[in-house]
Amino acid sequence: MTLAPPRATHIAGELRDVNKWYGDHHVLTDVSVRVDRGEIVALIGRSGSGKSTVLRVLAGLSTDHTGHRCVEGAPALAFQEPRLFPWRNVRTNVVYGLTRNRLPKAQAQQRADRALADVGLADRADAWPLTLSGGQAQRVSLARALVAEPTLLLLDEPFGALDALTRLSMRTLLLDLWREHGFGVLLVTHDVDEAVALADRVVVLEDGEVIHTLDIPDPRQATNADHYRAELLDQLGVRN
Repeated sequence: MTLAPPRATHIAGELRDVNKWYGDHHVLTDVSVRVDRGEIVALIGRSGSGKSTVLRVLAGLSTDHTGHRCVEGAPALAFQEPRLFPWRNVRTNVVYGLTRNRLPKAQAQQRADRALADVGLADRADAWPLTLSGGQAQRVSLARALVAEPTLLLLDEPFGALDALTRLSMRTLLLDLWREHGFGVLLVTHDVDEAVALADRVVVLEDGEVIHTLDIPDPRQATNADHYRAELLDQLGVRN
């Protein structure tokens, strides 16, 4: 059995006391979230609670906020929609993830081919995005995010549009890649079961504020999953 990477001793990404407004609307209020290397943190909450805004601030896509942001290197992102360029083949889509690295073309393509092999799509490098299944397209999106070997991977409901079996397969793939590379993960999800299944820690957001943090001492074990699920649903105001 493949063991999880050792617990991290330094930060992959952190927000401290972050506030953000959209006009007069106070979207985030004193939000603090930390992700260490080798750790998976899930961020859950109802629609409109500010989950994606937290991710955008941590990614550096939204800079008009107050508070402290610290990220090691350039974080990588993957979204619910794969957002592949239909006029580029799979390999070239993955190479796009190396834009900041400015590698020679041949080296960039080699990196892309390794990333595609990691996600099980080495044989589809020359395929066009429109010929891929939904799960394959999401694997390409994940390869594009990981090709630059980031310290922090930011995922915005990446499996939400997939069918149940493909979603389970993608969860397994994510864990395999995380164990191999040891990056930190912030997973934004509306799925409590997914959060419990994947995370070392679950942060609950409501109306732009962190209202609860659940540390899972036995992460990725089914033993106490029902207990953790019940605690999180209670925090979300959902009867179970």
